[in-house]
Amino acid sequence: METIIITTEFIKLQDLLKFASLVSTGGEAKVVITEGDVTVNGAVCTQRGKKIRPGDVVSYHGKVITTAYAD
Repeated sequence: METIIITTEFIKLQDLLKFASLVSTGGEAKVVITEGDVTVNGAVCTQRGKKIRPGDVVSYHGKVITTAYAD
């Protein structure tokens, strides 16, 4: 599992996918999310703007990522 460090309260799901280099563009993020290819905490999520906070677990194509606050 990869941990992405954030400096804000949350990061939107589509932005997390781009930041973690799981997708190349926002358009690609939109497609994979709306097609149901992404899970958040084990459930399919189709909301691009879903707020991902530390402790949430995001999965896409076998890659698992989570977030944590910067120290």
